[in-house]
Amino acid sequence: MADWTQLPKELLELISKRLGTHYDVIRFRSVCSTWRSAVTAPNRCRNRFAPRFPLLPISSQFSLSKRSVFLLGSPTTSTQTNAWSPSSWVIKIEEDPMNGRVQLLNPLSRSRFDSLPDNFPKPLNLLDFRVLELGEEYVLHYLTHHSVGNLYMEKVVLSCLEDNVNDFIILTIHVSGKLAMFKSSVKKWAIIQDMPSPFDDVILYKGNFYAVDNTGRTVVVGLDFETNLIAMPVFGGDKKFLVDSKGELLLVDMYLSIESEPGSSSSSAGFGLVEEYFENLALYMNERTVKFKVFKLDDVGKQWVEAKDLDNRVLFLGDGCTFSASIEDLSVCRGNCIIYVDNFFYSLGEEDGASEHCDIGVFDLESGSIGPLTKFPQFSQLFWPPRHWISSTTASDLRFGQLH
Repeated sequence: MADWTQLPKELLELISKRLGTHYDVIRFRSVCSTWRSAVTAPNRCRNRFAPRFPLLPISSQFSLSKRSVFLLGSPTTSTQTNAWSPSSWVIKIEEDPMNGRVQLLNPLSRSRFDSLPDNFPKPLNLLDFRVLELGEEYVLHYLTHHSVGNLYMEKVVLSCLEDNVNDFIILTIHVSGKLAMFKSSVKKWAIIQDMPSPFDDVILYKGNFYAVDNTGRTVVVGLDFETNLIAMPVFGGDKKFLVDSKGELLLVDMYLSIESEPGSSSSSAGFGLVEEYFENLALYMNERTVKFKVFKLDDVGKQWVEAKDLDNRVLFLGDGCTFSASIEDLSVCRGNCIIYVDNFFYSLGEEDGASEHCDIGVFDLESGSIGPLTKFPQFSQLFWPPRHWISSTTASDLRFGQLH
């Protein structure tokens, strides 16, 4: 049998350069001391779960943190096959670089879990599991009240210049619907004036900033604040998302419908009081997601072409990030689905309070069926609560060991 520890250093370096993420490099280096010495550690810009960026001037004083989404897979107890069990679990974490403590968050929303189960492990060594980094998101934390309300942080994307954590560009969406860019070199925000229609989403794709407005018009955003059209509008839906799916840029068009909750009624409209009518209307009416359409980018023709399937992949649409995964990685038998945050399912809730995921919906692109996560058992197992194969060590807080 070949001794893998004796592979030439040059070959190990070539292999490491083809790895998808910084975490893959970390795991690659953990195989043995030979591999670790042959491959340098990932740059700090890509290394930590949650790099904390420098504070900016008082005019826009905030810090920036990174949250990472991981898919954990359970190794079997068999050392002979080194196979993995079909169980998987999606988590999102945010690490405080000052003390190493980690916050566990809902993978598709910005909410934190109030408490962990008593048997959740304090030291969770990710090297003990099959780990796939699915996506990442950045969050701006304001430090003074002066900046509150200046930016509409529905989505924040970041690019480090030459892998330097201290030299970076941020792109987000301003409350006006225009794009806002921050350069660490000049330490101030600039509003990009190109806005035929308010923007819905931004993404970093193959090293470039992309943005889509609510008509589907898509542009590449340059560091000189110029925008270049890369796809004409796609009319029809109510909210647009950009997703990097296996190196391919997708546009997901969400269709919404206004529906009232069962059993809700309002007598105020009968009184002819306009104010009470609209107050009750806002209280009882909800925007419900009814369907999606998916498009692939034809960059030559500068247009979006509708896709009828996702090549057995699953798309995830979160509040702060979008990502995709194959059915093999997720250990599910059904693909071509979209898992998304849906406030309608959340508002309906469950009377017994047993549902932890009523704010997540699933759409099947092939059949057109749609419903809450609880109606799709194979997908619901990906989310909270933790899987049974997580260690039963009692813990009061959460740390991830053997990470760097």
